[in-house]
Amino acid sequence: MKAFLLAAGHGTRLRPLTDTIPKCLVPIRGEPLLKIWLDLCFASGIHDVLINVHAQREAIFEFLKTYRSPIRVTVSEERVLLGSAGTIHAHREWVKSEALFWIFYADVLTTVDLTRMLKYHQSHSLAATIGVYRVPDPSRCGVVEVDDSGVVRSFVEKPQHPLGDLVFSGIMIATSEFLAQIPDSTPVDIGSHVLPRLVNRLAGYEIHEYLLDIGTMANYRAAQANWPG
Repeated sequence: MKAFLLAAGHGTRLRPLTDTIPKCLVPIRGEPLLKIWLDLCFASGIHDVLINVHAQREAIFEFLKTYRSPIRVTVSEERVLLGSAGTIHAHREWVKSEALFWIFYADVLTTVDLTRMLKYHQSHSLAATIGVYRVPDPSRCGVVEVDDSGVVRSFVEKPQHPLGDLVFSGIMIATSEFLAQIPDSTPVDIGSHVLPRLVNRLAGYEIHEYLLDIGTMANYRAAQANWPG
């Protein structure tokens, strides 16, 4: 099974921490976030991971030289940022023969059971399944409405007046139908440009395990205090 791990962001909201290290390598209780992700992938039966890099990419290459895992890691250098969906589109041949594949935002810290989420996706047989969770400030996120059968009926990226607190987690399973909906332009974003096109063809899997977007210093400090490891 294959997964994209999207790690090319600048991490501007984590400065000054990210002045010296890339966002995907920030330590969570002493362990780099990228290692946490790769360990979770391996434990979940994912053996091929493509990581896109941009800012401070040399540090990521150095980390991968010393990281020991059976996972095959492919690194894609983005001199110009393609956007979250643009990266998937640029490497669509890499997953062309896959029935499904994972997409992860590397600044998410989680203990989600990916095996359970995969079974949920297989039971719905839709274009994609997005992990969703509840947050106190949904206006910063992609806000989702899910019906009683688990199908996403609405997706609005960063609305001024959110209709609920259920949002996209940055964790998803995709198929060739998802690939076909990515616009052929650059940059292109999953939340802004792709998921709204797939409303009624998306399943929403609510995540109840630990999940935290560590894109801000407040959340990063919270992770140091409450990450269960």
